[in-house]
Amino acid sequence: MSFQMQYQEKRLSAADAVGVVQNGDTIVVPTGVGEPPALLSALSEQRRSFQDVKVSQILSVRKFGYFDPETVQHIRPMPYFLSATSRTCVDEGWGDYIPSYFSEMPDLIGRGLMPADVVFALVSPMDAHGYFSLSLGPDYTMAAIRKARAIVLEVNPNVPYAFGNNQIHISQVTALVEDDTPILEVGLPKIGPVQQAIGKYVADMINDGDTLQIGYGAIPDAVVMQLTDKRDLGIHTEMIGDGIMTLVEAGSVTNRRKNYMPGKMVATFALGSKKLYQFMDRNPMLEMHPVEFTNDPYLAGQNDNLIAINGTMQIDFIGQCGSESQGARAYSGTGGQADFVRAANRSRGGKAFIVTPSTAKDDTISRIVPTLTAGTHVTTSKNDINYVVTEYGVAQLRGKSAKERTKALIAIAHPKFRDQLTEDAKKMKLL
Repeated sequence: MSFQMQYQEKRLSAADAVGVVQNGDTIVVPTGVGEPPALLSALSEQRRSFQDVKVSQILSVRKFGYFDPETVQHIRPMPYFLSATSRTCVDEGWGDYIPSYFSEMPDLIGRGLMPADVVFALVSPMDAHGYFSLSLGPDYTMAAIRKARAIVLEVNPNVPYAFGNNQIHISQVTALVEDDTPILEVGLPKIGPVQQAIGKYVADMINDGDTLQIGYGAIPDAVVMQLTDKRDLGIHTEMIGDGIMTLVEAGSVTNRRKNYMPGKMVATFALGSKKLYQFMDRNPMLEMHPVEFTNDPYLAGQNDNLIAINGTMQIDFIGQCGSESQGARAYSGTGGQADFVRAANRSRGGKAFIVTPSTAKDDTISRIVPTLTAGTHVTTSKNDINYVVTEYGVAQLRGKSAKERTKALIAIAHPKFRDQLTEDAKKMKLL
């Protein structure tokens, strides 16, 4: 049977395609804009016909009908990483979440420790060889495809076809639906003077030929905006966004001096504008790979001069980073921060930056604290953290004693908090 005949045989309406889901199943959905809106809308409309179905993904971007406390016995959100759409369900207790290092999720799925019964994914149109591209988020989804009982694709002409290990063949597909909804666009965060100041400190420590991993947020984007005068930068990251595309267009990113996968940008999910998604389409410079490849600290660390830039919400005197919760309240998730901090530490000439404004809530709260707020989830350990950057400077921690770390961190805290932090440090015998 030809690929086109298989395609037509498996083509269904979204309402019919969700019929592959069985009671008790866990549905795995790609990260962010890789979620399939027609399928998840149809699932939401039929949610009361199911029992004990879970939906798991990182960074949900649309609030579908199944985010509903009245129907959790039918379909329950079970995210891997919280976003504005999924945070409430965990806050209020009618949803749940699964903590994990991003890089290890495929292995957990493969071992059966994280269930994956059905995959719903957004893909590009099929090529002449019968393959679809999961360009927007191969992440953990490729591992789920290997494990799942049923694979349902939402084929959309707006989805780019990307090179790398992100393809699925028509013969692997249980059912498919067609939809032409524009891919959701996610704008750049607002960059203010604090973010610009932090970005300049980091940008000044980046050299021509370095390879970058850039997290999402205003400060990482502020760094990117100050790198357009650099040359021959490389990219090995988890997220590709408009900032990286801007560096390519400026001639700053060429990947020529990468020693690991030279000439290639590597990422595992995309988040940005329509222009970004068009930039990704059959771009020979870009490869989209599963997260066990992009984020593995050993593999990513084979890039010489790897620069990792990630944000945090709070850091204590010893160097522990709480980047995913507000006290015990889960706010986001572990993601790839620890993966890339460790990768940069392994890298010859690598540098791992943790960036944060010195304060929160209009300068009423210091983000540098004696100890993390009770219940805070430790995202990256004291043994991994190296450079910490605020708008007041850079503290370098690896190889330093507890007292040296404390002194360095107080020096980059907001001036209004330094006296109190110093008194706290003396009480803790750290100064």
